[in-house]
This record gives sequence, structure tokens and C-alpha cells, in this order.
Amino acid sequence: MTDQGQKILVVDDELQIRRLVRIGLEARAYRVIEATSVREGIARCAEEQPDLVILDLGLPDLDGSDLISEVRTWSKIPILVLSVRSSEQEKVSALDLGASDYVSKPFSMAELLARVRALLRDRPRNADEDTVFRVGELELNVPRHHVQVGKRSLKLSPKEFALLRMLVSHAGRVVTHKQLLSEVWGRVHESDTQYLRVYVGQLREKLGDDPARPRYIENLPGIGYRFIDPD
Repeated sequence: MTDQGQKILVVDDELQIRRLVRIGLEARAYRVIEATSVREGIARCAEEQPDLVILDLGLPDLDGSDLISEVRTWSKIPILVLSVRSSEQEKVSALDLGASDYVSKPFSMAELLARVRALLRDRPRNADEDTVFRVGELELNVPRHHVQVGKRSLKLSPKEFALLRMLVSHAGRVVTHKQLLSEVWGRVHESDTQYLRVYVGQLREKLGDDPARPRYIENLPGIGYRFIDPD
């Protein structure tokens, strides 16, 4: 099921890709609009105010990252990068600029649709002080500073709680090492990935999560982590 009428902007200069994505999205009742350049994409974002943008990085006028940078100055709209560029550095750069997720070409339509659903799901994305997050069996209550998995309460340190809160508030989406370190430890620690490995390891242990077959925290080597949304 989808929220019929949700509008998705596809920014790609390849006609075949746009057709393929349009067919897949419209079959799920999404409304699709298109752009073939960065400048046109920025204009359509402002005019149409879509619910989500699917963005190629290799565009004829400017780099797709320029669209991310510009749109992020005035909008928090989810931006899903769909690009042939598959290196870790390309992914990290796009995500750090403000992209919400990244899918490499060639791609599976099923995977693309799953990422779209995760980004559009009707769930608060900002961890406000009065928020209670629920993802599967996990409940994270911000004002009570309490975490429960099923009937089991977890005892977390302040840093563990802040890290889990950041991941859960972006459930189903990639959060880069830099974003996590900046949010939880501050910008001076943006390169201290050892902090992250230690605390993610502690969180996994308390959640009863197996890194080899994760149910909660998925590792994207060299990029970041994703809190797995079972829905």
C-alpha cells in the first residue's frame, strides 16, 4: 500500500532510466515528475514541492551534489541518490551533503521501491524532546530516557542512548560515520571512528544483535550504519 498521490521528482538525463523508474513508481500509485539537469531539478523542487527526489549525480550541466547542497539550504525533503558511481567515497560525500540514501546503478526496482517506502513512511524524523520512537519491537522514549525491546528494558549510558536515538530517528536510512560522530560527540570528533565502533559494539550487545546477521544495526563498511526497519 502507498499513500496515493505522493509526488516523486526523478532527476536523471537518461531517458531509459526515467521511463523505468516512472513505470515502477506509477504502478505503486506515486505521481512522478521529471527533470534532466541540476538547474531544472532545483526549479522543479521549488515549484512542485515533491515528497521525495530520486537524483542521478552525473548530470549534463552540474554535478548532482550541487542540487543536494542547494536544496538542503531550504528543505529537508528526502533525496535518494541513484547513481552509477559506487565508490565508498562518492556515497559518503553525497550522504554527508544531505542525501537521505544511496542506491547504485545497475539497480533492482524492488530495492529502489523499498528505499522509497522507507524514506516516505509516515513517521517523525526529528528526535524532539517529547518523542517516543517505535521501530518493530523496540521503543525509545526520549523524555523518560528509556529503551525497551519487547518486554525487556535496556540500561544505556548517555552516549549509548544518544547514538541509538540518532539511528532510530533515521530508521531505514543510512547515517554516515561523520553524521553520527558530529551529532553524538561533536564536530571535533568527526574523524574518531574508533568511538563509533566501540559504542556500536556495546549497543549491539545490549540489543542482543548479531553483527553477522543483524536484526537492528546494519553496518555499511566505510560509510556508516542503518537501523533496520522491519516494515
